[in-house]
Amino acid sequence: MFLSSRRNRDLAVRKSRATSMPKSATKWRFWRKSKRAVLDENEQQESRRKRSAPPVVVTQVIRQDYDQIPEQKIPEAVAVDRRRMEHPLNSRLSPKVTPITDDYEISNHVLGLGINGKVVQCYDRNTREKYALKVLHDCAKARREVELHWRASNCRHIVQVKDVYENSYSGNKCLLVVMECMEGGELFQRIQDRQDGAFTEREAAQVMYEICVAVKHLHDMNITHRDLKPENLLYSKPDSTGILKLTDFGFAKETHLKDTLQTPCYTPYYVAPEVLGPEKYDKSCDIWSLGVIMYILLCGFPPFYSNHGLAISPGMKKRIRLGQYDFPHPEWANVSQEAKTLIKGMLCIDPAERLQIDAVMRNNWIFKYMEVPATPLHTGRVLREGEEMWPEVQEEMTRSLATMRVDYDTACLKQLDHTNNPLLNKRRRAKQSANTTVPTPTSPTPAS
Repeated sequence: MFLSSRRNRDLAVRKSRATSMPKSATKWRFWRKSKRAVLDENEQQESRRKRSAPPVVVTQVIRQDYDQIPEQKIPEAVAVDRRRMEHPLNSRLSPKVTPITDDYEISNHVLGLGINGKVVQCYDRNTREKYALKVLHDCAKARREVELHWRASNCRHIVQVKDVYENSYSGNKCLLVVMECMEGGELFQRIQDRQDGAFTEREAAQVMYEICVAVKHLHDMNITHRDLKPENLLYSKPDSTGILKLTDFGFAKETHLKDTLQTPCYTPYYVAPEVLGPEKYDKSCDIWSLGVIMYILLCGFPPFYSNHGLAISPGMKKRIRLGQYDFPHPEWANVSQEAKTLIKGMLCIDPAERLQIDAVMRNNWIFKYMEVPATPLHTGRVLREGEEMWPEVQEEMTRSLATMRVDYDTACLKQLDHTNNPLLNKRRRAKQSANTTVPTPTSPTPAS
């Protein structure tokens, strides 16, 4: 019986391979779906591996994702995807100079607006697969964004960059970035819209684990995102198979120890740049964002605004600066102490004392998220009740992140000669006074 079923399957495979490809794009999609249905398991894996390979010449294998976690402890679905994702990637990006319209059909449907440019929908002319196209004015900042996103996009939880083009339109040079299309919507909108019961603490822990995987991948590459916020966390599909991914690298940058003396201090940081180098400075900004996101996941409102998602109070900035927040009832009554302790470590006001991503990933609440109690949370209800306030919350988080970021394109230390410091001014005046020669008065010459 086993031989008979195996023979029938082989005949089905050969028959499927003999089928000619339909001319219609719609029928082609159904034909491809039918073909996948009769391929054996090994052929399916090989087909997925080929489709996920980058469109560049292989020069280097980068294995960053999950390196510090033993594979046997990773959930099986993640472990399988880990093996599938280990594809080579060029260390440096070389944009294509051919017209993008040779390969893609660009629509007028706008998917969203990023920090540096708009995102529209496009289709691969050969496969008819849907992608997102980001259009950027070609400049140093845009090239940094595209380069860092390209290098980091081989992570499961970071939006993948498929192609990059360098084209000119109306005399203006542009960078055109083709990315996977994220059709599942934003993280908190997904929680707000769910109808299958309350969002649980275990689900929150899994979400945090997935976000932390992306952040660790970046930090291991000495890349800081610097704009971690809810609207930059998207799902690939609207159903349960959707994968949570980080996007928008408009403020991302690469950190180097050689830049230690180039970082000015911004509120709420008070550590001198000589003591706190830019690498730790910027990475701590990402950890602070993780703490805010985790707090919202567990209750539905942010830590530094009002306790119940009401209008933003005038003392909000002071509370951020002093790290003043609490875990009010009833929203936090049943949340585990482990979760609260982890939040405190990520929202520490001193960036030098704040947890680093390795410590966050080692925390049992993150690493062993499947063992976290499935306690129902108030998150979904609170998000729905405060829906009209959510844009203000997002705007305030954007402003808070802006005060923490250091823009290396414009920031530099002032020369002492141009510093308007009272003590230095006093010393300058004293020095000038000491160096000034005062003429000695002479006796008047008597008249003859």
